[in-house]
Amino acid sequence: MAQTYDAKWFAERLGNRTTRGIARETSALIRSGALPVGSKLPPVRELAFALGVSPATVSEAWSDLRRHKIIGGLGRNGAWVMGDRFAARPLRLASGGNYGPGVLNLASAVPDRALLPSPEAALRHGARAEELNSYERVRILPELEKSIRRTWPYAAAAFLATNGGYNAIYTLLHALLRPGPPVAIEDPTALRLLDILEDLDVPIIPVDCDSDGPCPASLTKALAEKPAAFVFQPRIHAVTGHCMSAARLETLGDILAGSDTLIIEDDGVADISDIPRISLGGRFPDRVIHILSYSKTLGPDLRLAVLSSSATIVEQIQSYRSFSAGWTSRILQSAAAWLLSDPSTAETVELSRGIYRHRRERLAEALARRGVNVDPGYGLSIYVPVASESYAMVTLAARGIAVTPGAKFSTKPTSAIRVATGVLNDELLEHVADSIALACHPQSG
Repeated sequence: MAQTYDAKWFAERLGNRTTRGIARETSALIRSGALPVGSKLPPVRELAFALGVSPATVSEAWSDLRRHKIIGGLGRNGAWVMGDRFAARPLRLASGGNYGPGVLNLASAVPDRALLPSPEAALRHGARAEELNSYERVRILPELEKSIRRTWPYAAAAFLATNGGYNAIYTLLHALLRPGPPVAIEDPTALRLLDILEDLDVPIIPVDCDSDGPCPASLTKALAEKPAAFVFQPRIHAVTGHCMSAARLETLGDILAGSDTLIIEDDGVADISDIPRISLGGRFPDRVIHILSYSKTLGPDLRLAVLSSSATIVEQIQSYRSFSAGWTSRILQSAAAWLLSDPSTAETVELSRGIYRHRRERLAEALARRGVNVDPGYGLSIYVPVASESYAMVTLAARGIAVTPGAKFSTKPTSAIRVATGVLNDELLEHVADSIALACHPQSG
């Protein structure tokens, strides 16, 4: 049976009675072994009384330790020690399988490596980047900014190069958000976005979506809870493949006009489709952060995305980055600028668009012939409603196919699977379609 450590025991050992001090010194007691894994901690009010602080102070300290997976449980009723060290893990991403040989991996909506442009000439150009190997913090190279401004969806005040789209989201949320207020996000959404928000331990408000994007009524309801930010994917939705209409974006803008919520636009699928880029940045330049990732079109090893916002917001994000990397590699920025200006790269991206569209549409057509109707969408996957996620997953696994359950993309109950199509060649199409059709409907008997 786990031992319980009472409030008096803590009061004798915690010298710093601030929120940060309680969290830090409790963590030290756990790491030293004085509080073994499994130990029961006292209720918040009892500990607060013994320490002579407010219950809110202890509750915030416990929340910090829970966020780092050091303790678990509800602080008001007593918590327990879960681990002796901080080891943050993106749980939704980490719960994916490590598929071995013989398994067709349609779980990851990634580009086909054979369809990405060669970076060789671009990297040679990048090796001559302006101010190469300088320790001066550079937000974005002038040549990259010049390249992206030609097609950016609005006239932004400032730009910042980051080490990929999720790095941009992770950095800006840490730089701009404070603990406490909730964040609204479309549902379903990219699982890594949920991982980041759950690691931050912020309340998540799901905003329902339809084929045109976030639903106006759901966003209106979410804004009543005064979220610090609203995160959504303009243009193409990474999970469902749906394309947001310009009319829907305009309606969302009308709703957001009545709030001061930060607006975060995450264009992660980018130019996989030739759907025009859209943004609310021209309407709300002081609180829109627009992010465009180049991983799926130019290559993930470039580790490059660009965000835009007001000069003040970009400065806040850059200031936070100074704690870590400080800047994104000049070599990679310059290489990306070269690729964005290279006619042969544009031809490669255009060719890949057609192949990705072919793969999505062929699978959707094959499923329709089997009585399963889905929207082929515009991205690197299709979203398939199923009667039972668990049945679908087991059925597909038995036939050597890995997909992702809809539950990973939502904070609510779901009944769907996401099937990646970017690497689905024609010779595997009929087997995949047969398997999905079988997985959609549990056999009665």
